[in-house]
Amino acid sequence: MLDFPGIIMTDSGTFQSHMYGEVSVTNEQMIEFQKSIGTDIGTVLDIFTEPYWTKEQTAQSIEVTLERTKEACDMKGDMMINGVAQGSVYQDLREDCARRMADMDVDVHPIGGVVPLMEQYRYLELVDVVISSKKGLNPGRPVHLFGAGHPMVLALAVLMGCDLFDSASYAKFARDDRMMFIDGTYRLQDMQSLDCSCPACRSHTIEALRKMERNDRMKIIARHNLYQIKDELALVKRYVREGRLWELAEMRCRAHPAMLDALRRLEEHQSFMERYDPISRDGAMFYTGAETRGRPVFERYISRLMDRYIPATEKAALFYDEGNKPYSKAMAGDFAKARRAGYTPVVISPFGPVPAELDEVYPIAQSVFPKMEDVDTMLDSESSTARFIQCKFKETVNCKEVTDDGTEEYDADMIRAKAVSRYQFGIDATNALFRGNMELVISRKTGKIRNVISDGEHVLSMRAGDGLYTLKKSGADRIVSAVPAPFMRVMVTDDAAPCVSEGRNVFCPFVIECDGELRPMEEVMVTNIKDEVVATGRMILTADEIRSFKRGVAVKVRSGTGDEA
Repeated sequence: MLDFPGIIMTDSGTFQSHMYGEVSVTNEQMIEFQKSIGTDIGTVLDIFTEPYWTKEQTAQSIEVTLERTKEACDMKGDMMINGVAQGSVYQDLREDCARRMADMDVDVHPIGGVVPLMEQYRYLELVDVVISSKKGLNPGRPVHLFGAGHPMVLALAVLMGCDLFDSASYAKFARDDRMMFIDGTYRLQDMQSLDCSCPACRSHTIEALRKMERNDRMKIIARHNLYQIKDELALVKRYVREGRLWELAEMRCRAHPAMLDALRRLEEHQSFMERYDPISRDGAMFYTGAETRGRPVFERYISRLMDRYIPATEKAALFYDEGNKPYSKAMAGDFAKARRAGYTPVVISPFGPVPAELDEVYPIAQSVFPKMEDVDTMLDSESSTARFIQCKFKETVNCKEVTDDGTEEYDADMIRAKAVSRYQFGIDATNALFRGNMELVISRKTGKIRNVISDGEHVLSMRAGDGLYTLKKSGADRIVSAVPAPFMRVMVTDDAAPCVSEGRNVFCPFVIECDGELRPMEEVMVTNIKDEVVATGRMILTADEIRSFKRGVAVKVRSGTGDEA
């Protein structure tokens, strides 16, 4: 391997020493040895923490690991260093260890002590371990999940924020005639057929494989296992690029009951996951089962609806989702009748309550659910609708009870324009955007809102794809004047402000301050240190990532003040 042109990472032997017997070597000796052989990424001689350890024993071992990590950082020179986050199954210890290690000059953050959990199918606890570690780690550094190598766990691990993996399982399983697949591991002697077209298997039958010499068979199975891992990682990368990783993880977690436990436990960390979940994405959101409701997008929608929605009337008429979207088009006549009678149409959907004026915003119109609703989703939807109705309306009727003799006047487009703005930007910002003489530009082709004009100023444009707004400079100026910093702002240095005003993207090192409530793909205002708007655009990273990253785009600028001038 000495002439290998790629990156080489070496382990310190902590796990091997823990499993097979203590080795008389110091952390200093191990770091120096790794440096001497030209390792690119070396590893601290940390203390492996077992799941059965007491909290006191675990806490003491963490102190040793942290002390050795600091020593390694001082010694590493040009070698990058792995700082291993330990803590057994104790979430508070994991997070504290990770946070203290994040302050050190570490380059990669492996999450250690997890192999016993995976070997014992304790994936539920694995979720707690990874998420609690992620809460404390520096988001600007890669996260390595030590010992993870089974194809069925990779999608879930990446979803939780793990970037790198290593495992000898492909070879260990091969020694026992065990073949890896995305739906589990199977012993060759129990298999009925060899349904695999990977390069290792395609020229063999199951009978021929069984009759081979042990070493020859072991090599073929090891190659097969590696191909399964490689193919699954390639698929994970594609789903990441397409913004559909949640769907893949949900499908993969149905491969084993223990994995399904892990997916359901992830719902308990929904608030943490929501910080990294984009506000919008290209393409539809597919429902895969009752666990889909555990995605952060559900919590965000209900939270914003309860906090930001202001109904146009005090009465609601309830409709049921019949599968056709957008609802305002599929039920246009019934919605109009309800509005004339003084009611606000509200649809009971798989997302919960959907007021008619919000039926085109992401993810409501951009989601695909089966027509036959499962009981869990139905009960959750009815429960959240009941809370919403009780909070927002004084009177509620079933849509069938609405008579066709109403005479109330209404402007459905203006109601929608304001409701979407409140949902996206909040109530105070909307009050600043919608003031004075209001005019809406409606597309003659689609009948949808295109632009919002306030007192002659073009403040907003509505995107057809996700039903949300893009923010114009005049609109940004109004929000800055009405809502104090750091709301919706990304503040840049004086050096960067002139370039950004010309339409160039904002890079992480030039960001001074950032609204911590902003989410990826959210509309933002880029300001200088005087709180003057220099550009508008869309957030690419979270606030924590921007503060941690030393390179990369923080905001994709749509237009700067120089462009509009």
